[in-house]
Amino acid sequence: MINKSHFEVAVIGGGIVGCAIAYYVAKAGLSVTVIERGDLASGTSSRCDGNILAIEKEPGFDSQMSLKSQQLMRGLSQELTLPFEYRAPGSILVCETEEEMEVAQSWVRRQNEAGLPFRLLDRQDIKQESAYFADDLLGGLECATDAMVNPYLLTFSLADGAKQNGAVILTQAEVTNTERMVGGSYRIQTTQGELTAKQVVNAAGVWAPQVGKIVGIDIPIFPRKGHLIVASRQLPVGQRNVMEIGYLLSKFGGERKVDSETEKYGVALVFEPTESQNFLIGSSRQFVGFHASVDTNVVRAIARRAIRFYPKMADMSTIRTFTGFRPWTEDHLPIVSRVTELPGYFIAAGHEGDGISLAAITGKLVAELITEQAETIIASEPLSYDRFSKKNV
Repeated sequence: MINKSHFEVAVIGGGIVGCAIAYYVAKAGLSVTVIERGDLASGTSSRCDGNILAIEKEPGFDSQMSLKSQQLMRGLSQELTLPFEYRAPGSILVCETEEEMEVAQSWVRRQNEAGLPFRLLDRQDIKQESAYFADDLLGGLECATDAMVNPYLLTFSLADGAKQNGAVILTQAEVTNTERMVGGSYRIQTTQGELTAKQVVNAAGVWAPQVGKIVGIDIPIFPRKGHLIVASRQLPVGQRNVMEIGYLLSKFGGERKVDSETEKYGVALVFEPTESQNFLIGSSRQFVGFHASVDTNVVRAIARRAIRFYPKMADMSTIRTFTGFRPWTEDHLPIVSRVTELPGYFIAAGHEGDGISLAAITGKLVAELITEQAETIIASEPLSYDRFSKKNV
């Protein structure tokens, strides 16, 4: 049950984004609680990869935001007490065709113009990257700043850091009602009791729209299902994250020259080695509501795509498969924003597959918005909740 009844900030959602917000808000000296309906990292944060990427972000604001988040994450790896398997070997995108190489060349040029450390890779570079790559790959591109973490451990490390700064973590506490009282504070009723807070942050990820409905706001975030395979081999396949450039097209809705099943399920290669030298293989993208069951057809399509790029990996052993939901927005940017019509209410959700990458920058920005800093670490306007209503005017 709830022991303390009033906080300056209440964060709804105990995933990686919610815990990052709690950490930075607590560091700013405010009393904060995290309210989680299950256990920490029991939602999307435990059902995803652990990539901290800029390589697949749109050049400009999106990639700059990711670069700043990477810089914050590097600092967190030194200041947080609990380790979370942080490493920063960079990552690469690989190309199958001359057309994709042209896309890669343009992508590198645009990212370099935005100030990011990208470089083009040729066929020889790819061969040196891994002996397991297919011989016909033409090249690709590299981002030197990309990193990897264990997202489950990072969530708990952020929560621990928040608690060291005075935060209170409430689990198994589902929010059943939230109302703004006379005077501006919020009364929050949960299954563990009632509390009040001057300010509320909705960081419920893919479930943010349901939390928003409690206070009468419509949040345009939708669940986009993804499958992942955890696999292993006797010998390591590679040391860093690899994606195909078709991942960009799959993410942003472009046209790809692939078989119908790969296109149907939005499958594109993602390979991520873990610290234990197992590896994650993905990915897929589907709008199927909240149907979480594993689809063997999708798993087979992901495995076929991986073997196309890594033919010698066909003897891999599958440890398990699982699904998760990415909180998708129409413009592929998260909502990190005040809600104008509800003073003291904030949204920090809609990161799609970038919640791990952008957790640090989101936490820092929300803390700055709450404390009304004159200058924030990044511009908040592109992430405004109001951008959707303005679009429909």
